[in-house]
Amino acid sequence: MDEQNIKEGIHKLKRTVLVVDDELINRELLGAILQQKYDVIYAENGRKAIDIVRKIPGRISLVLLDLLMPEVNGYEVLKAMQADPKLRKIPLIVLTSEKDAEVESLQLGATDFIPKPYNMPEVIMARVQRSIELAEDSDIILATETDRLTGLYNKDFFFQYCTKSDVYVPGRQMDAIAVNVSRFHLVNELKGRAFGDKILCALADEIKYFAFQSEGLAGRGGSDLFLVYLPHCDSHRDFLESISDATAEIAGEGRINLRMGVYQNVDFSISMEERFDKANIACNTLRKSASEHYALYDSNLHEKELFAEKLIDEMDKALAQKQFKVVYQPKFNIKGEEPRLCSAEALVRWQHPELGMISPGLFIPLFEEHGLISRLDDYIWRDVARQIRDWKNRFGTAVPVSVNVSRIDLLSQGFEEKMADIVRGNELQTSDMLLEITESAYTDSSDRIIDIAHSLRSRGFKLEMDDFGSGYSSLNMLAALPIDALKLDMKFVRNICGNAKDLRMVQLMIEIASFLNVPVIAEGVETKEQYLLLKENNCDIIQGYYFSKPLFVEQFSELIAKQGGK
Repeated sequence: MDEQNIKEGIHKLKRTVLVVDDELINRELLGAILQQKYDVIYAENGRKAIDIVRKIPGRISLVLLDLLMPEVNGYEVLKAMQADPKLRKIPLIVLTSEKDAEVESLQLGATDFIPKPYNMPEVIMARVQRSIELAEDSDIILATETDRLTGLYNKDFFFQYCTKSDVYVPGRQMDAIAVNVSRFHLVNELKGRAFGDKILCALADEIKYFAFQSEGLAGRGGSDLFLVYLPHCDSHRDFLESISDATAEIAGEGRINLRMGVYQNVDFSISMEERFDKANIACNTLRKSASEHYALYDSNLHEKELFAEKLIDEMDKALAQKQFKVVYQPKFNIKGEEPRLCSAEALVRWQHPELGMISPGLFIPLFEEHGLISRLDDYIWRDVARQIRDWKNRFGTAVPVSVNVSRIDLLSQGFEEKMADIVRGNELQTSDMLLEITESAYTDSSDRIIDIAHSLRSRGFKLEMDDFGSGYSSLNMLAALPIDALKLDMKFVRNICGNAKDLRMVQLMIEIASFLNVPVIAEGVETKEQYLLLKENNCDIIQGYYFSKPLFVEQFSELIAKQGGK
């Protein structure tokens, strides 16, 4: 059934009309005219009329109201219905013979008039029908233009109203603003959807109030995204503080962080949707920041967004064409007299046919954010396994290689069996591929991750905790973790020669590793001073530019050959 048929079907349903008049003859006249199409009920005064509409507000489609009645007159009925949100939407036609009463009745909420005497039945029927249809169409529009949860305009209607506001107030400079809640999915997971909805409603109420006070408009762009169109000002940080305070009151001891992106002095030549896309781009730049919550859009952000989209769009082709190149960062054991090559870390570079060599610092966070990193990881694991097999064939030996394993990888179905298949398929030992897992992965979903880690070790894999010192591991947790090496976060290594605090932190972490009876790996070693200081403090293994930059396969093959390959 199409929309027109549905609408016609709805209009065939019989509506109920309340006739309010203290004169019996008038009630009977109106009833005789209306009853052929409507169910008609009656009230002989205003007091009874109010009682009826309050008891059955959903059933009343229209009120025909006489103004001059004893006890409670028509004006008082108008005021009472306008004051009640449930009754305000019921259309009301005033019955009067006094022209002077029309303006006051309109101001009080009347929708139309029927003059006395009632000598034109077809006019009365037409006005009643039109008033009911307009009210019902208005309800339908209201239901579709506003978000059910927050009461804000939905995105499409919001854009329409913003466009109209530009027409009504030409020449006014405007700012497009996007606001969302950091990691809102975690709020729902940890606190429940009811709590999340409560946060959204509080945020919406404060945004709506602020927008109204500032002569602006507010809408909901979806999920936890809110859109606000405000007259331009140099900074909207006071707005951010205001809405942050509103959510803080509800969150209590929990922390709710908001992000705000602003596109200032919008370009009126582009669409409303494009204006808010720019605000959202600015907002999204804050995803990785724990301290900054406010960002302005500029053209550089747009270029970055286009660049990011290009990288995401071309990932499939890059994987198929083997544009991703694995490089190997040598690791050296420094416990003896001379440093000795003992293993390597597999890193990745993107050799793009048009853009040249793309830094992993650009594409890896992007793939992580869009849920693509596991596909790249799988590509690297398989490439590394094939290369280790090749080195064994060529040299009769091969150093173990560490590969990065994300929390997403660990929790994916079939991960353990996949790694085992990769090793078996290349006729390797599980000790040939070392699995690097960041400290933060252990602290998120720790019980599940620890179970998986134990299972991997039972298969013979060795696990290295990467970025040790950057997460939130407790000593008790460390004692329970299944790990075979601790890898120091490079930010500690970087400053050990000039910062006593960082040096002491490194010493403490080496002592922890010694207590756990696992070796310590220091990454990011760039100077002789750093190397000697780490060696002096009993560090086991180092990697970094002091010994070698990451090497492509041919270069690393030469290094293996020099270290004793046949």
